[in-house]
Amino acid sequence: MPSQQSLLLSEHYGKPDFAKLEGYKKHGGYAVLAKALKMEPKAIIDEVKSSGLRGRGGAGFPTGMKWSFLPANGEPRYLLCNADEGEPGTFKDRLMMERAPHQLIEGMIISAFAIGCKKSYIYIRGEYDFAKEVVAGAIVEAYKAGLLGKNILGSGFDHDMDVYSGAGAYICGEETGMISSLEGLKGQPKLKPPFPAVQGYLRKPTIVNNVETLAAVKYIIRDGAPAYKKYGTEKSPGTKLFSVSGNVVKPGNYEVVLGMPLKDLIFDLCGGLKPGRKLKAVIPGGSSAPVLTAEEAMKATMDYECLAQMGSMLGSGAIIVIDDSNSMVDLLQVIMHFYHHESCGQCTPCREGTGWLSKILHDIASGHAEVKDIDLVKKISEQMMGKTICALSDAAAMAAISFVTKFRSEFEQHLQAGKRTLGSSAHA
Repeated sequence: MPSQQSLLLSEHYGKPDFAKLEGYKKHGGYAVLAKALKMEPKAIIDEVKSSGLRGRGGAGFPTGMKWSFLPANGEPRYLLCNADEGEPGTFKDRLMMERAPHQLIEGMIISAFAIGCKKSYIYIRGEYDFAKEVVAGAIVEAYKAGLLGKNILGSGFDHDMDVYSGAGAYICGEETGMISSLEGLKGQPKLKPPFPAVQGYLRKPTIVNNVETLAAVKYIIRDGAPAYKKYGTEKSPGTKLFSVSGNVVKPGNYEVVLGMPLKDLIFDLCGGLKPGRKLKAVIPGGSSAPVLTAEEAMKATMDYECLAQMGSMLGSGAIIVIDDSNSMVDLLQVIMHFYHHESCGQCTPCREGTGWLSKILHDIASGHAEVKDIDLVKKISEQMMGKTICALSDAAAMAAISFVTKFRSEFEQHLQAGKRTLGSSAHA
């Protein structure tokens, strides 16, 4: 059984030459592609299905199952790599693209061959200038080496790949919003069904997968599904890159087996909290994941099923550690400002709801609110849930509900302290 910190994807990330084709090949680069091109496409899909690989972008949907939804209608198919990575606290995909672009490209070519796709795009977050430069350079190297384009490695398989840069919109991390942007339209999500696998980019069958998901495909084909399933848990197999930020001694990206206790990740790998501080809360999967109290965090394991049972989610794998020096009121105000700013405005419950949440939290934080406004935050959030095209509204609502429910006393104390301060100012 592999140790809890298992370097599978990130094994060679510390080697400077790994980002270039020559260095990547030194460590077995593109050998798995040569193997895959000799397999039947269906065998690759079956292997990915058997591995239990779940989407690493946030939803956690089984990858092989998503691939199998493609209709056999003879239409051109597209593969889109979602490298938008706008979820606050998440920075794993940036690392993967900057340190190992060919790992992603190889995984994408294998995936494209499996689903019968001749054209793919990597949609990179607008702020990731360096990552885009590295990936674009790697694609040029791959073309020159005959790893992209016509008749790849003499297999008869043709595939072209391109990079597209976003414009800094969080909403384009949602797959249909990303597709709209890629088509040159306003980056707004679309109603589902039809799902992208049936009608996506240019209204053709389209698969959208995250950077980490596509990179993992290489290792599943290299080692086989049974070997991959030795990592992690039964329902959450494999390794996962977690982006850890906040009040820890050693923040950064850590690749560990799924199912690792959150406390071990924080206190062992990340060196624990800063001296003299106590754990207050943890956001386990990016800002859209409901917050965990310190007590809950000590019981949590980092896998899809455990966090779902605890009323939160693994999400993108962004762990934000909060100690007793932080104000939960201030943190929620920042989160609500973010969601209001990033709402595309298409759906009324989201456009108006995030606006009201941001306004009320600003009033609470500045002490210009009543205790009843805490209940209003929860009421508005509940009315936003499940009523919009995409999950941005739900993300804002879940974060707000978890904060004001689990840390209500802190919100009340903040308001009482604010009123004393305002009262003193009025009588001065």
